[in-house]
Amino acid sequence: MAATTTSDRTYSGLIKKVAADYPQFKFKAGAQEHWSPKTSTITYELSEDIKNGRFGLLHELAHALLDHQNYKNDFELLKLESQAWHKAAEIGKKYGVDIDEDHIQNCLDTYRDWLHRRSKCPSCGVHAAQTDARTYQCFNCGASWSVSAGRFARSYRRTV
Repeated sequence: MAATTTSDRTYSGLIKKVAADYPQFKFKAGAQEHWSPKTSTITYELSEDIKNGRFGLLHELAHALLDHQNYKNDFELLKLESQAWHKAAEIGKKYGVDIDEDHIQNCLDTYRDWLHRRSKCPSCGVHAAQTDARTYQCFNCGASWSVSAGRFARSYRRTV
């Protein structure tokens, strides 16, 4: 494991170290953390919550290292998020950042909750299958409904 210095223990120190270690990616501050495969840019949130800021930065770096591009459906998005969180925990060890399994599962629960709400048939309440990126079809009653294409439209769980 790499030794950490005092500057590495700060959020800005971690950002600088990660950016230096991964020059193939651009790093920029923004309002919403995300990975853009199109521009090879990792956007991190300048957060007063240093713990979640560090975790988010490493999570987006994990998406980049795993070469996550696009997803075809909600379940695939959940799979990509799971892969990225587990890779972030692995990367974190290099920087002395411990992303524990409880945090990972709490983050993944935001996606599970979102998927659960989207897949519930508005007519009969049965959970259904996604037929394309924006449509679900109920096996029980035959209802079909559209959902937003935006993954950022979901609610996030906050830890205290």
